[in-house]
Order: sequence, then structure tokens, then C-alpha cells
Amino acid sequence: MKGEKLGIRRTVALEASRLLNKSLRQEHPLRQLFWESTVRCNIHCRHCGSDCRQAALTPDMPREDFFRVLDNIAQKRNPGEVFVILGGGEPLVREDIVECAQGISSRGFPWGMVTNGLLLTPEMLRKLKHAGLCSITISLDGLEEQHTWLRRHPDCFRMASQAIDMIAHDPSLVYDVMTCVHQHNYNTLPQLRDYLIGKGVADWRLTTIFPVGRGAQDKDLQLTAEQLRGLLDFIRQTRKEGNIHTSYGCEGFLGPYEGDVRDWMFRCTAGITVASVLVDGSISACTSIRHNYQQGNIYKDNFMQVWEQRFLPHRNHNWMKTDLCKDCRYWRYCEGGGMHLRDNNGKLLLCNLKKMEEAHTSLPPSNETPNSNR
Repeated sequence: MKGEKLGIRRTVALEASRLLNKSLRQEHPLRQLFWESTVRCNIHCRHCGSDCRQAALTPDMPREDFFRVLDNIAQKRNPGEVFVILGGGEPLVREDIVECAQGISSRGFPWGMVTNGLLLTPEMLRKLKHAGLCSITISLDGLEEQHTWLRRHPDCFRMASQAIDMIAHDPSLVYDVMTCVHQHNYNTLPQLRDYLIGKGVADWRLTTIFPVGRGAQDKDLQLTAEQLRGLLDFIRQTRKEGNIHTSYGCEGFLGPYEGDVRDWMFRCTAGITVASVLVDGSISACTSIRHNYQQGNIYKDNFMQVWEQRFLPHRNHNWMKTDLCKDCRYWRYCEGGGMHLRDNNGKLLLCNLKKMEEAHTSLPPSNETPNSNR
């Protein structure tokens, strides 16, 4: 980024991360498997990034079909080393979600889920824990007004809040709360932080909304360049205060913020340690990646053969070195950013570094950091 040096310590850490990522690309050990078990959902979020597909036209994947994938993986990998994440859509709309969980757990795979919390009753949580639930992420995108505006359901805040109360004090679960930051909740982040601290939440993950699906249509969902920097400054300061472990999502390389707003230096592990099985059987990496980057289909391909022999666009990013990336001095560490930030034709949808350059050329401390009550 123009006018901003990384510094010796950050550069050394980035070099170490680069070497680690190089090794991971060569070995590509499967460690995380997303299952898009359904594209049905019980709310209609403004920012949904799932290509705006019509759920009514896409049936849920039969659980036995996914179990066959797990059996195939178990022939090559220790199931205990591959973490399965149930996603969607909203996974809890599946009437057989407990049976799905039991089938995953009985095969020796640890598993977790991402949910909006609307259907996570105490009884459902009890059943899921009995079926081996290890971790859970609850989405909460602001205080009541802001969360309801984004999620567009009258009970979404109340039920998400109740879900957080259930998991925040459960020592058997690893969990976090995830917040998508947008124009309507940006200025209330300090109040949301204090709300979560008051509930005993230990881990809070914040991310921006990248421009795909419905998220590409509404300007209120996208932060300005100054607000993006303000968000990163807010996360950095909250981490220093130490009252709640706060981190930024995997939205690309952050230059001088690397090492300050996440516990790890940026690298995209999609197709390197992360794979997914989509609701139609497609074999992909991160479920946020466009459908053009699918590598096969479980109904005609052997999953582990696909994992071992394909995913070349994910493991060698040289094809990305065009346009903004062509002469970027941070290519060594960024390598084109996250795969989910590429459109169907490979064009970069968003570069955080470029966006922050639009705010300031020398990156002084942002004066648009959300106002803190502290």
C-alpha cells in the first residue's frame, strides 16, 4: 500500500506464513469440509451471497449421499482430522438434521454448524450436543434494529440472542458470534461489543459483506473506504483492550493491519485444506466461491480423487496475476486474495488494499473509527 511500510516484525511473520502456505499447497491435507446440506432458509437476508438461487427448485441433498462422501474420505484420511461444518441456507430447517449429525459423528468426524439461531431451541441444542456437536457459530448483525433490518424477520434478534445465551456459558462447546458489518450497524459496533461482553461472549468475528448475490445490489451493505479502515482500527483497539477476543474474517490481505486484527496472517486455504460438497453434489472449496470453480460432482466423481488431482486453480494462483494484481508489490503475500472474491470470469471483485488507498495515501489513524463509549 502506498506510503505504508510493513515493518520488520510483520514482514518476518508474513514470510513465515508464505512458506507455510507453500508447503500446504504441495501437501493439501484436507482438514475442513463444508456441507451445503440445504439452500432453504427461514429468513430472507438482504446480503445473502448464495447466488440468489431459488430454494424451492433445489431439493435438500439426501444425507446418505453425503455419508458416502465421508466413507470415501475415511479411506484416505483419519476422520478425526477432518472437521465437517453443516451450512446452508439454514441447516436447522432440515427435518432430519439430528440424523444427519448422528451419521457424521458415528463415522468419527467432528462437526459444527453455522446458524441464524431462529430454530435453535434448548431441546434442539440438547439433541445436537448428544449427536456430537463440537462447535457452533451464531450470526448476530447488530443490535435489534440493525439485525432485524438486515435479516428481515421479526423474531430474528430475539432468537439469536437466546441462542447466544445458551451457548455462551456451555463449556462443552467451542463457539463464536459472527457479525456482518454494514452501513446500518457500523456506528453501533461499540454498543454491540458491550452487549456481547455483557452476555459473556468470549469470541467475536466481524466481516464485511462482499459484493455478490443480493449483497451486490444494495449500497447500504458496503462500507466506504474510510469505514473499512475504521472497522479495522476498531478491531485492533478492541483486541488491545482484551475484554472480548475479536477478529476480522478472511476478506483478503490487509497490508499494515496483518497480525493486528486476526490471529493469523492472511492466506486463502480454499482448495488447499478446505473443501465443500454443495447441495447439488458439486465438489468445491469454500461455499462462498462462485460455481464456475467447481471441480467435480459426487454423483459422477470419486471425491478423494478430485481432491488429490484437481483444484489446480486454487493451489496455483499465477492465473490471478492480472489487472490490479499484475504489478502489486504485495503479491508475494496476497497472491490474488481470496478465491471467493473472484467473479465467474476470474476478475477480482474487491481489493481491500486498493479500497483503503482510496481513503488515504499515507494511512494515518482513521478518524471514522466507530465512536467508543469507553
